[in-house]
Amino acid sequence: MITAVVLFAAFFLALFYLPPLGWLLFVSAVAVVAAWEWGALMRLAERARLGLGVVLAIVCALVAIVAPAAVGLADGFGQAAWRLGAFFYLPAAAFWLFLVPIWLRRRWSLSSRALALLTGAVVVLPVWLALLQLRQAGPLSVLAIMTVVWLADIGAYFAGRRFGQHKLAPGISPGKTWEGAIGGALAVLAYGFLLSAKLPAALAGNFPLLIGVLIVLTAISVLGDLFESLLKRQAGLKDSSNVLPGHGGVLDRIDSLTSTLPLVALVWLLTQP
Repeated sequence: MITAVVLFAAFFLALFYLPPLGWLLFVSAVAVVAAWEWGALMRLAERARLGLGVVLAIVCALVAIVAPAAVGLADGFGQAAWRLGAFFYLPAAAFWLFLVPIWLRRRWSLSSRALALLTGAVVVLPVWLALLQLRQAGPLSVLAIMTVVWLADIGAYFAGRRFGQHKLAPGISPGKTWEGAIGGALAVLAYGFLLSAKLPAALAGNFPLLIGVLIVLTAISVLGDLFESLLKRQAGLKDSSNVLPGHGGVLDRIDSLTSTLPLVALVWLLTQP
């Protein structure tokens, strides 16, 4: 609980009070730790894992230098954000919507270094960019979007504990149940309807579409959780690291966000004038 309070306080202060450059450094630091943890899923030695983190830091710096407007460091965000976003988000959307369900069913592993590095890039870099770009819609918007994922997790936990009978993916994450997933979806739906007046008109006035979007986001968040669980199980790890006492690693905290935020950012960019 202490770790959770400290984490939320740090995130809240960074999200609401850091200037654009400070937010970039904060999000990049999170992504670097995630890359270092990804090295553990690849079963790399410690030196190689550190190298992976350094490479990720260099990539983030290069993106910020080449396209400062796209990450909120200069004027002209709109067009620059879409050009960079398409490069990052479209592969991420295809990965999470089409490839990951097959990956989970067939229990593929990170069988080669090249595949593992490419997969890590698709997992970590789009969520890094999404956190930078969605902040342009306002800190409250970022918090509201992330709350969808948090509520899905909370609803799934309590519904699963109370009603869970049917395993969702026993070979990947034995604790998850269909009842928990339904409970998470119901929590997200309730949250979405409470905030419907604040949503874009296309969603606020179209309840069937709103329900569909919220259910898809819930399902995608579950895929992100299951995907990391599968990779940890294959690597023989309980947690991605132990940098967060009582919570494991950064990837353990953002696994559902890696799948949902890039898709939300893609949809948000598509709706911008």
